[in-house]
Amino acid sequence: MNNSSYHHLDFSGKTQEALREFETTKNKQDVSLCSHIALIHTHKMSLHPDKEAILELDSRMKELRKGAGQKALYYAGLFLWHIGRHDKARDYIDRMIKMSNNSKEGLVLRGWLDITRGKEPYTKKALRYFEEGLQDGNDIFALLGKAQCLEMRQKYSSALETVNQIIVNFPSFLPAFIKKMKLQLALQDWDLTVETAQRLLIQDSQNVDALRMLALYYLCREGDIEKATSKLENLGNALDTMEPLNAHLFYKITIAFSRTCGRSQPILQKTQTLLERAFRLNPQQSKFAAELGYQMILQGKVKEASKWYKTAITLDETSVPALTGCIRCQLIEGELEDADQQLEFLSEIQQSIEKSAELTYLHAVLAMKKNKRQEEVIDLLNDVLDTHLSHLEDLPLGIQYFEKLNPDFLLEIITEYLNFCPMQPASPGQPLSPLLRRFTSVLETIVRTVPGLLQAVFLIAKVKYLSGDIEAAYNNLQRCLEHSPSYADAHLLMAQVYLSQEKYKLCSQSLELCLSYDFKVREYPLYHLIKAQSQKKMGEIAEAIKTLHMAMSLPGMRRTGASSESKYRKTEVETSHRLSVFLELVDVHRLNGEQHEAAKVLQDAIHEFSGTSEELRVTIANADLALVQGDVERALSMLRNVTVEQPYFIEVKEKMADIYLKHRKEKMLYITCYREIAERMPNPRSFLLLGDAYMNIQEPEEAIIAYEQALNQNPKDGTLASKIGKALVKTHNYSKAITYYEAALKSGQQNYLCYDLAELLLKLKWYDKAEKVLRHSLTHEPVNELSALMEDGRSQVLLAKVYSKMNRPADAIASLQQARELQARVLKRVQMEQPDAVPAQKQLAAEICAEIAKHSVVQQDYEKAIKFYREALVHCETDNKIMLELARLYLLQDDPDACLRHCALLLQSDQDNEAATMMMADLMFRKQDYEQAAFHLQQLLERKPDNYMTLFRLIDILRRCGKLEDVPRFFLMAEKHNSRAKLEPGYQYCKGLYLWYTGEPNDALRNFNKARKDSDWGQNALYNMIEICLNPDNETIGGEVFENLDEDLGNSTEKQECMQLAVRTAEKLLKELKPQTAQGQVQLHIMENYCLMATKQKSNVEQALNVFTEIATSEKDHIPALLGMATAFMILKQTPKARNQLKRIAKMNWNPIDAEEFEKSWLLLADIYIQSAKYDMAEELLKRCLRHNKSCCKAYEYMGYIMEKEQAYTDAAFNYEMAWKHGSQTNPSVGYKLAFNYLKAKRYVDAIDICHQISS
Repeated sequence: MNNSSYHHLDFSGKTQEALREFETTKNKQDVSLCSHIALIHTHKMSLHPDKEAILELDSRMKELRKGAGQKALYYAGLFLWHIGRHDKARDYIDRMIKMSNNSKEGLVLRGWLDITRGKEPYTKKALRYFEEGLQDGNDIFALLGKAQCLEMRQKYSSALETVNQIIVNFPSFLPAFIKKMKLQLALQDWDLTVETAQRLLIQDSQNVDALRMLALYYLCREGDIEKATSKLENLGNALDTMEPLNAHLFYKITIAFSRTCGRSQPILQKTQTLLERAFRLNPQQSKFAAELGYQMILQGKVKEASKWYKTAITLDETSVPALTGCIRCQLIEGELEDADQQLEFLSEIQQSIEKSAELTYLHAVLAMKKNKRQEEVIDLLNDVLDTHLSHLEDLPLGIQYFEKLNPDFLLEIITEYLNFCPMQPASPGQPLSPLLRRFTSVLETIVRTVPGLLQAVFLIAKVKYLSGDIEAAYNNLQRCLEHSPSYADAHLLMAQVYLSQEKYKLCSQSLELCLSYDFKVREYPLYHLIKAQSQKKMGEIAEAIKTLHMAMSLPGMRRTGASSESKYRKTEVETSHRLSVFLELVDVHRLNGEQHEAAKVLQDAIHEFSGTSEELRVTIANADLALVQGDVERALSMLRNVTVEQPYFIEVKEKMADIYLKHRKEKMLYITCYREIAERMPNPRSFLLLGDAYMNIQEPEEAIIAYEQALNQNPKDGTLASKIGKALVKTHNYSKAITYYEAALKSGQQNYLCYDLAELLLKLKWYDKAEKVLRHSLTHEPVNELSALMEDGRSQVLLAKVYSKMNRPADAIASLQQARELQARVLKRVQMEQPDAVPAQKQLAAEICAEIAKHSVVQQDYEKAIKFYREALVHCETDNKIMLELARLYLLQDDPDACLRHCALLLQSDQDNEAATMMMADLMFRKQDYEQAAFHLQQLLERKPDNYMTLFRLIDILRRCGKLEDVPRFFLMAEKHNSRAKLEPGYQYCKGLYLWYTGEPNDALRNFNKARKDSDWGQNALYNMIEICLNPDNETIGGEVFENLDEDLGNSTEKQECMQLAVRTAEKLLKELKPQTAQGQVQLHIMENYCLMATKQKSNVEQALNVFTEIATSEKDHIPALLGMATAFMILKQTPKARNQLKRIAKMNWNPIDAEEFEKSWLLLADIYIQSAKYDMAEELLKRCLRHNKSCCKAYEYMGYIMEKEQAYTDAAFNYEMAWKHGSQTNPSVGYKLAFNYLKAKRYVDAIDICHQISS
């Protein structure tokens, strides 16, 4: 049997052509039986069946069946399967299998027949048949069947592997590519789906499935209407070429597009064209006409829709879609009585068929239009949602899912629901309205599946705004406006968001943009209300009054008839906005000091809204006015008479509770209000409010009872379970909290409770248990749900923290790497599916990368650390902590330019960042740009004068700038800022440092002594005290130039005794040092050995030399140890050895950590060169000292000595003058040399002045 005969039979309904084709094959042996079955079937499909021919063919078919061979039975079974006669086909194939001794072809077809039954036991059985069929090789039909089985069992990854096997073995078999594309979509991987579709089009440019998938991608995923329309046009052309007579395919293709396009006219026009083509091909099909009617409604063409629905009913009187469509048209046109009668009739029919969400929805719309009770309408809408969403269970993402989801219908339902929601956003901490929670869940499903549908994104922004999640609302609106800048409603809602965020200028800009895109907004009271609220907040009260009076003059702002309720429930929204205008006008008049006007408008509001559902809002506003006037009792008396039947009952009770707590400080009456809500309205929300109220007054035990009552009524609410756990933690009842979490998890609560439990166990340092809980929560089949991926990512991050606490860094890094991979998948999808979560997810991704970087720093893998910090900044460009860590790392890597760039960027966004400013100063210090370093530190001190760490750094830098005279003003600033500054250890330390640098060692010792017991400053104070004891006059230890000059004084008994006393003091102080690091221990050893050298006893000096040598050997280029060795050699009179060590230091690059040791080593080497009369070499070293420290008295003194030796007395006088100045004119030896050189330079008066200064 050839394909064309089946084609004529199945799609075009051209039975005569099919009969002719079958006649040509009925005598061919292998297909004779099959052809006779086909002829009988075709005759029966004809409008006027030939009964005689059927009888004759039936008789002949029975004869052929008796003697049929394997092939004849196989083809007969194959045909029967295609026309839907599965049981009969099974009989033929079973006989064929038996006859052929388990023929491979027969087994594979038997598998396909079992798949068609669609039930789990049959798919298992089918899989066995396919496995048997594959034993001898790669049979396409068997592999495709195996893939189908796995797909039906929701094992999409395994199915995809099987399809890939087909593609590898049969690369030109296009159905395998089509199946692959659909499986990739089922796995929610749009990128790979599109890639496969494009590969298909390379092989077959007219491939209908690939073009359909690309059109859906641009429509649903990207929201690009222009590209989607273009692809849909290409699809239409392909259908014209490939399937010009396939009416059912033309019809079927339109459904997913019409439901997901957000009523886009270009898309609907294309689908209408395809549908009309389907109807022309088969004008007897009622469902084609009914679908045309539905799509006309989507286009807003109600009259045309009505005509098509009537056509559909003419073709099939029992067509439920056509009947419901007619009722929908009647409701839109306001023909309520007719619609009511039709609905009643259809409801009777519905009892015998499956429950219809569409029909229940029409009941809900009718109930709203007839002003039925709110509860009744909400119950109907809940029923609609439950019925509609039940059809999506176990459906993978794909064409059928888009059709069944029908986002357009869901958005209609939610729009109706919104009429019953509060119009103002929830207050922080207020429990979410159950309705808002329900919509959020539904809208998130839509946005996750059809992220390109901007109406859904806008509605989720609205729901988030009403839920009080302003940030999420803002993020969703941003996405709306990025895709569609002319979305007027989005601009209007954005104005409300900016108003909530107190960004009044941006609010005004949004209102202007809204108006520029849609002038009709001037007719909305809401537009004027937002504008007035913004003006009020900016202090433009008169303008706000003017704006509100303009709103009051709008048509419909005041009631004209006697009826207290509008005809249609939908205008209740407008009633709410109308009242908000009245109440806002009351408030601005009051703020403008016009109390009489405020009272008058309030009276108007009482009269205007009396008897409406908004009446209580006026009462609440009246109570607020009484509170402003200080009349608390009057405010309470207005609110006391509200009954549970009235709308806003909960809001009134919350207002009363607020008054009792804030104005009367009565906690019992406060909680009584919430108890009354729970007693009168015993639902989960009421108990949740009661629990939150108890938490608000610090009574967690009572809160737990209330939360448990809420949980009993709603056992699947994980947020309630989480609240109970957190309340137990607040009572410090940790063991009970753990028991509770474990019990909740066993009873099947949401998995995120695992996270709460693990977090608590981590807090309690029960690391093994925390690890066990997290590993359990992460042990599951691979997930594709975005929320599940997010949860797994969070759990992996927490697990990494647990491993870090357990000192298992390798496991911690492995968990973080898994978290990073999960987060990459989340970020790929969250932008489209849950835009409000984007900032939080990017922040988490940045934190994950930063944690990996921190571990890399510990492992000293700095390149890896830099890589991950940079990746973290890609996710969160403005994270100052990460930028700071990266800058520190660049500094550690000796890349000052990169460090400088990051510090500058950081300071652009946060000018007051202390750490960045300190680092900038440090960088400038390293670059020896001391002026700039001082500038940065001064800026910090201007802002915070008692920041002693900054002051300590500034003193050092001003010393290096030669500007120690600037330091005292910073001490005065600190004293002025903090009256107790002089008692602060940090202040004492800085004062001591300044005095030491200015040549006043005794006063410096006193100040350091006051700081030496402090935990922060004590250790450094002790080191400085020891140094002062060992070298109070800041001499060059081991130097001989000035020692020889002062030989008599140097060998005096008095000086030796003083030195011995100083060494003993230093040794006592050394015992107080308690270094916490290995580097600190080395520093202590060095200081101990300097004490030994200070005794000048040969054995002690040699002992110290040995220790210094050991340190220098174990730690390469350890400058303090090398300087210690050189000093010891000088004391031991081994000058060449000392010179070798000092020359080694002189060749090294200067660094700020060893700055003092570099200076001392350069001075000692200069001393050696001067002794050898190598003045040029000494001078070069001294200039190097002065480049790094312009206050170095000793360098100036040595320079003066060289100039004096060279008889350049003027230059010598200048250098001695600088030494005298920077030593605060306290060193008599320097003063004498200065006076002498003034005398030699014939500056007699100056010489006399210096002599007077020394003698005084």
